[in-house]
Amino acid sequence: MHRKIIHIDMDAFYAQVEQRDNPELRGKPVAIGVDGSRGVLSTASYEARKFGVHSAMSSIVAKRKCPELIFVYPNMEKYRSISIQIREIFSQYTDIIEPLSFDEAYLDVTENKKDNSSATLLAKDIKHEIFKETGLTASAGVSYNKFLAKTASDINKPNGIFVIKPEEAEPFLERLKIEKFYGIGKVSAQRFHKMGVFFGSDLRKLSLNRLNKEFGKAGAFYYNIVRGIDHRPVNAHRERKSVGGENTFSSDLRTVEEWIEKLEAICNKVYERLQRSQKLGKTITLKVKYSDFSQITRSKTINEFFISKELIWESTLELIEQTFEKGKGVRLLGISISNFLTEEQEFIQLEIEWPDE
Repeated sequence: MHRKIIHIDMDAFYAQVEQRDNPELRGKPVAIGVDGSRGVLSTASYEARKFGVHSAMSSIVAKRKCPELIFVYPNMEKYRSISIQIREIFSQYTDIIEPLSFDEAYLDVTENKKDNSSATLLAKDIKHEIFKETGLTASAGVSYNKFLAKTASDINKPNGIFVIKPEEAEPFLERLKIEKFYGIGKVSAQRFHKMGVFFGSDLRKLSLNRLNKEFGKAGAFYYNIVRGIDHRPVNAHRERKSVGGENTFSSDLRTVEEWIEKLEAICNKVYERLQRSQKLGKTITLKVKYSDFSQITRSKTINEFFISKELIWESTLELIEQTFEKGKGVRLLGISISNFLTEEQEFIQLEIEWPDE
């Protein structure tokens, strides 16, 4: 028997919340972030996306694309509170819930609390309940595995629903543009294009050996997903121990200026991932791998939580000072945040204001 999985994805969640709470923002291009030279957007409303504005874009580029863009400083605790409210709605339908971030989650409704055999009807009911309780819209993808449900939820955004039945999966995937496959990023899509792969039908023609040769471990993933194969269960108990990012360099870094340049980019990625993971951590770790493959780490633990990009960056600079050795070649740098707030601590934690860029 096939599983029945729903992927719920809130529509431009942070921006939609702000438009809900401030009528003057409705129908206007809104970006969540800071209007500054080093600002990075958390998300953008659909009105802004029409101009090519999107999450992780620098504020400068976003303003260039949309001069009328309205910047709103984020209120992460408000978004977190609404996310909890939405998760309570999910729990009325199933206990098998795998949150991915504040604004999206997988639900396994193969067996559900409503005794409803139709995952499609359940998805519609969940969307309706979310709107009734929060005034916010969500999109839903329904299928028999996580990959297809995630892919489907993006098809009819915003406020849409898309269903991929088992017998429809392979024809659907053959027609799908390669960059629309969840798990194929911009860089991989460009590599596929150079190989003459533009649609799922092109990907399906490639052998497993060819994909392994071109993409390493990811080759088997690509081989399976184009065939609609994904055996991963919805994991209701997934718990991250750390959130981080690292980069291996094609040529060794030897100056502190090079360290700073590379680590600033990694810091930005780690902050975005930290937000999406809904985690609050107290410990930052700098990982350094040298050209001789020796490796060291340096950590710092603070009394508060790393709730701003500035705080993460300041601590990273301190760790650089402790670690940098002049002239010693470095092939990898990484940053991670750990020592997360537990559920018990969270229950008694005072209100935290998340700044953001």
